[in-house]
Amino acid sequence: MAPKSIDAVDDQIKDVIQDLFQIQVATHNYAGPQTQQELVRLITQLAGSLAILSDDASALPDQIPPEIIDYVDSGRNPDIYTREFVELVQKGNQYLKGRSEALTGFRDALAEEMVKAWPEMKTDVDSVLQSSNTEQNKREEIVVQTNGTST
Repeated sequence: MAPKSIDAVDDQIKDVIQDLFQIQVATHNYAGPQTQQELVRLITQLAGSLAILSDDASALPDQIPPEIIDYVDSGRNPDIYTREFVELVQKGNQYLKGRSEALTGFRDALAEEMVKAWPEMKTDVDSVLQSSNTEQNKREEIVVQTNGTST
């Protein structure tokens, strides 16, 4: 089955609302057994409309994370969820950036001490440093391209 558009699902929601309105009118104007058949027909029509709506709505692509839906269902503001999520991501990024910088400093200090202890390994240490700097520069370029900013 091809995915339905949001407009088609919106039209089906309007049909369900119309069916509910017709049931309300028929209930308000209830006139005994002759109205009962009409109510049965309207309720059957409503059940069919709800089944179609459920099937088509479940075929829509999910664009809203379920966590946000749960957040809203519990009566909270989705903007607060978004802000908290962004703050959490920023905190994680800062932690990883600090860790990366610490490891880079350790790498450089280790290389310096290795060259002092074994001067004959200077070319090997320099080649390792150069290759790790090249890999780090590639990672930084990817981050810059992703964020659209430069460091």
